[in-house]
Order: sequence, then C-alpha cells, then structure tokens
Amino acid sequence: MEKDANQHKNMGFKRILPCAKGYLIPTFLTPLFIVFEVLLEVLIPMLMAAIVDGGLYRADDFLLKEFFSPELIADQKRFVIVVGGIMIVAALCSLAFGMLAARTAAVAGMGFAKNLRKLIFEKIQSFSFRNTDRFSTPSLVMRSTADVNNLQNLYQTAIRMFVRSPVMMILAAVMALRINAQLSVIFIVAVPILLAILIVIGKIGRPRFTAALKKYDKLNASVQENLTGVRVVKAFVREDYEKEKFAAAANEVEKAQVFASRLFTLIGPIQMGIMWTCAIILLLLGGKQVIYGSLQKGELVSLLSYTNQVVSSLGMIGMVFTMLTMTRASVGRINEVLDEEIDIIGPENDLKVENGDIEFRNVDFSYTNSEDNLNLHDISLHIRSGETIGIVGGTGEGKSSFVQLIPRFYDVLHGEVLLAGRNVKDYSLYELRESVSMVLQKNMLFSGTIRDNLRWGDPNASDAEIEEACRLACAHDFIMSFPKGYDTDLGQGGVNVSGGQKQRLCIARALLKKPKVLILDDSTSAVDSKTDESIRRAFRESLKGTTKLIIAQRISSIQDADRIIVLDKGTVSDIGTHEELMKRSEIYQEVYRSQNKSSANKEGGVR
Repeated sequence: MEKDANQHKNMGFKRILPCAKGYLIPTFLTPLFIVFEVLLEVLIPMLMAAIVDGGLYRADDFLLKEFFSPELIADQKRFVIVVGGIMIVAALCSLAFGMLAARTAAVAGMGFAKNLRKLIFEKIQSFSFRNTDRFSTPSLVMRSTADVNNLQNLYQTAIRMFVRSPVMMILAAVMALRINAQLSVIFIVAVPILLAILIVIGKIGRPRFTAALKKYDKLNASVQENLTGVRVVKAFVREDYEKEKFAAAANEVEKAQVFASRLFTLIGPIQMGIMWTCAIILLLLGGKQVIYGSLQKGELVSLLSYTNQVVSSLGMIGMVFTMLTMTRASVGRINEVLDEEIDIIGPENDLKVENGDIEFRNVDFSYTNSEDNLNLHDISLHIRSGETIGIVGGTGEGKSSFVQLIPRFYDVLHGEVLLAGRNVKDYSLYELRESVSMVLQKNMLFSGTIRDNLRWGDPNASDAEIEEACRLACAHDFIMSFPKGYDTDLGQGGVNVSGGQKQRLCIARALLKKPKVLILDDSTSAVDSKTDESIRRAFRESLKGTTKLIIAQRISSIQDADRIIVLDKGTVSDIGTHEELMKRSEIYQEVYRSQNKSSANKEGGVR
C-alpha cells in the first residue's frame, strides 16, 4: 500500500507539470539566466586569485595569467585596478542575471499556480453530489489554497535551484580540481555524507508533513464553522467555547509543524559544520603547501571559495529537497481531487427535454452504492407532465433522495429514471439540469445584489421577467421595501434577509429558468401559511405546463396537490389525492392528525 501511495505521488508531479503551459518562456528563461549567473560567480574566485598572486605578491605563475598581456602584468597598480574592475563588472552582471532569474521564476511559479487552481476548481465543479460527499469543504479549500501555494513555492524555487546547484557544483568542482586535485578530495568526501543525511531526514520527515496538513484541515474547519454559524454562537453565548476549540486546533497545528520541521532545522547546522570542517582542513593542508611553495596564496583563497560553493550548492539542493518532502504531501492531496473518478457524466448531445413527464421504473438507490444499505427501494411510479405532486414522509425516509435522482445529482443503483420518455442518462447534464429547477433544503444566496442572485436562473432575464418571477414567489413586495429594491446588496450568504425571504428569493430564482420540472424540497418551511397559500395559488395559475414536485412537512402545503406520494422507509407506501389517502393510508392519517391535533382540540373546546 505504501509503495502504491508513493507511486501515486510520483505520478502526481508528472500530471501537474502541464499546468506550466502558457508560462514556458519564463520557465525556460529562468535556468538560462541562472547559468550565466553561475558562470560569472565561478569566475570571480579566479579573478580574486589573479589579483592576490599576480597583483599583490607578483608570483611568476598565477590563475588566468594567459589572458593578460605582459605589459598589464608588469604594471602592478594598473593590473590590480583592471582585474578588480573586471571582478566588479562580473559581480554586477551576476547580480543582474540573478534578479532576472528571480523575476521570471516568480512569473512562472504564479502562472503555474493559477493554472493548477483553475484545474482543481474545474474538477470540483464537475463533481457529482457523491463525489463532493467524499471531501469536506475545509479540506477542498485547503487543497485549492495552501497546498497549491506549497507547489507554487516549490516550482519557482526548483526551476532556479535545480539548475543553479548542479551547474555551480560541477563548475566549482572542476575549477578546484584544476587548481589542486589532492586538496579537492576533501569536498568529494563531504558531498556524499551531506547527501546521505538529506535522504534520511527526508524519509523520516515526509509522513510528519502529511499529518501536519491534516491538522490544518481541522483548523480550517473550525474557522469556517465559526464564521458561518456566528449568529448561533452568539445566540447561545458560546464564544468562550469556540475560542477554546480554536486554540486547541491551533495548538495541534503548532505541535505538528514543530514536530515536522524539527528534523529539517538540522540541515543548516549540518551543512555549515561540514563547510567549516572542509575550510579548516583546507587551511591546514593548503597552508603547508603554501609554505613549501607548491600552492599559491591566491589559489588557496580560490580553493576555499570553490569548496564553499560546492557545499553551499548541495545545501541549496537540500533546501529544495526539504520543500519537495513538504510538498509531496500536498501533491498527494491535490491528486486525490484530480484523480477522483466522476461517477456522473452525461453524453455530449443536443437532445432537448420536451416536457415534464417523469417515470421511475424499479428504482433502487444507495448513497454508498451498496445493495445492503438501500435508501430507496423498488420505486415505480409515473408523474404526468404538468401535475403537482406532494411528497410526505418522516425524517430520513428518502424524500430528498427521491427528487435528487431526477436531475442526476445522484444516479440510481438499479432501475431507471425517465424524463419526457427518455432515460435521464440520455441527456447531457446541461440540458437535463436546465430543464429542472430545484430549490434545495439549504437555501444558498451569493454575495452581490438581489438582481445578480436572481439572474442565476437566467443570465439574460429582463427586469420585467425578474419582477414577474418575484411576484409569483411573493418576493416582490419585500424587495421593494428595501431602499435600493432589486439592487440591494445581500451580503455574504444573504445575511441581510430573513429565512422566509431567502426561501422566496430562491424560489423566484428557480422560476426564472422556466423549467419543465420544478422541485421544492421543503422550501416554504420558513414562510407563514398565508404566504405559502399565495405561492401555491400562483403556481396553479401560472405554471400549468410545469411539473411541480413539492416536499413539505406541513400537510396544508400539499393537500390540494393533484396527487401525494407517501414515502416510508425508502419505499412508496401509497400515492393518491388528499381525500384518498385520508381514507386508506395510516401513515398519512397519522401525520395529518398530529399536525391538526391542536386545532381539533380547540374546536372540541368550542363545542
């Protein structure tokens, strides 16, 4: 299992690399600039050696002697000034190339992250309800933000350091070997030691970072729940409890981060320890060679510089290796989203839904796709186009599950659901869901004006069409009571309107689609009986060609429906008019009596 997981993560890097498309020019320019930067950096110690040996100590032989004229070498002061000027120019040019590389790397990294976020978001948008159920909202937010940020940082660092470090290491090693092969053995021994330490630390640290990211998910969930339910928190005076819960989650994140990062904090000291050890050994051995005349003083200075460049280059690789270890956990989490198999995919065709005729044929359904845990069992019924159908049943009896099969928010386990005489699977998801308007139990409005929210139903709706839909939903009057009317800003999640007003706006939004099928999933529970009756009367008069499915807890909301479906334990217990069900359905009678018990007692008292 662990091997498969690692293969999955390794494949994940290959999968997300195409997100660099559109930013390949800065991606390729970055290593090019880095190469020029490194070439100049490697040149500087040689120029320094030339100044020391050829300019200050006037040695007969020194590095780069063949590149200078005898006249220039003979003039000590001029030689130092000229070579020093070249060194300054080389340093400035190296700095310029480094700045260019940093800029192109930043552009490439940010573009890569933008494309990756877009890819993740588009994948999430294609999820069915079942796919969405497998991930928590805070986890999806973290994967789209923090995990992508980790990859962005790795990408823009890697395209610099994965070129800079090897090129620097090779060139510095070659120059050191050219100066003195015997002394260069020192860093040849040091490099494998540091590399082995990095590999061990990476293997130990990887699972720690995975655990830390899960703690982040928990912290994010705490923040999101608190902000979403801030009114409930204040209503129950639970601020102190929420503070303690957040503090506990933050402490867990801190502990997980410290535990994960503790090993990697050793890399810097270990690198510096190896580098200074090499420097001390070089000074001891190289100093002896300087005394005996087999090594020039400037060459020893250059050797020290090249040794530091080799070790620091490996340290840069260590830094990228650390980031890679941290990011592999993020790659795995992102690929869990990208690799999620979409279980509901519609065909690509232009087949239109002609009417609202609905038929269920021997339908079984399970949220877990298990025959041993069915939520709906053997549902067979026919709903004629234009009918108004009420749906009642106890909590958890399958009412919402029943209606969510029509627009294919979920797919059936067995049997088939037909719309306008065709299996819903024959329609493209766009055409199918364009023909079905659904107002869910949890009403959702978005930031923006009332008009903006209503136009979710029809982006091209005229003001007259918007007003007509709001009148049908009994929303026009309260909208016009606001100073800005339809241009009133709702705030995040529609916080500026009441529950009943939010329900009516959601109904109006659904009506603007002019659907073949309208589904109201307990969508008038927050409105008063008079408004409920007005909405139902408007439906009867203005939506005669639309099939209306109304899930309701109140019998009064559906008793004038053409037919009423009674669901019990995931099956159709009975179906008929209000009068028919009052005669033969014990479940329906019990619900009716429980809801009318208080009024019946009052009537009995009057008598």
